[in-house]
Amino acid sequence: MSDLDWEFVKNRTAATGAVWRSPDGARFKRTGGPEVGEEARMQRKLAALGYPVPRVEEDGADGDLSFFVEDSIGAESLHDAAVASVAGTAGPMSDAVVDAAADVSARLLAAQAAHPVTSTPGGLNDWFEKAGFTANVFSENPDLDTAHVHEVIGAALKRLEVVPMCWAHLDYGLPNAFPGGVIDWQHHGLAPLGYDVGPMLDIIAFKGGGKGYTATAEQRARYLAALDQVSVREAGVSVSDYMGEYLLAKSFFFLALMRPADESNAGKVTKWKYRRALFTMGIEQYERTGSIDTAAFPTFDQFDAHAGDRVTGRT
Repeated sequence: MSDLDWEFVKNRTAATGAVWRSPDGARFKRTGGPEVGEEARMQRKLAALGYPVPRVEEDGADGDLSFFVEDSIGAESLHDAAVASVAGTAGPMSDAVVDAAADVSARLLAAQAAHPVTSTPGGLNDWFEKAGFTANVFSENPDLDTAHVHEVIGAALKRLEVVPMCWAHLDYGLPNAFPGGVIDWQHHGLAPLGYDVGPMLDIIAFKGGGKGYTATAEQRARYLAALDQVSVREAGVSVSDYMGEYLLAKSFFFLALMRPADESNAGKVTKWKYRRALFTMGIEQYERTGSIDTAAFPTFDQFDAHAGDRVTGRT
């Protein structure tokens, strides 16, 4: 490994290790367990397939840690750009950020569509379990592990049987998207085409208004229209037709790992209950309409102020 005075950036999420930056900002180093080596191998594979990912310059072992070094693809993520565009107003992000998101998402989607992957008979179920962390959700919320919820999942997976599978990021969003490409392929796996890119602007609502920016209905529609142009041309399917299924998976994803070990911590318990409320709203909306309207989600502050029940319509 290059003997540089690497600057610490952050710890890796849901894994050991950290992310480091070279003094000149031109490279990043990711460290961790053996999974880091697998991430480097996958990133090289994706680059060869035309995915917009950073070039892996070097990988190996440094003592007990695995590592790889990748080129920087920009100083500012689209999340950073969105925060800057609202300048503390907590309003809609600028159209320029939405257009940049549509551009990089379209490039990712085109590469995914160009390289479909033959899946096993249980591939869709495997995707949903991995992408939604369903085992954790049901473990932390055993009352949600019902025949009815599993029937809803089954109906969603049935609809997705006509959608090609592809290599996917599984945790795609504004924080890991740059105008130059997509970083952090730690949780990669197979997914139906469009799962990565379609929910990008809708998942902002799951954060409860704490990200400092929102996306308007018009921005979300324009973003999806740009993706549909690519997916229809390249694969004969419309990403927007399956947003209900993809947001159902995200309803699980954002509830995972939320139940606090110490339930005397009122703040963490409220955040967990908030995500449970969004999960319940998502299930109910999907079952009733086949879609999920994230614009109907309360913010965390609204939920907290009304103890959750009045905001979500429960008595």
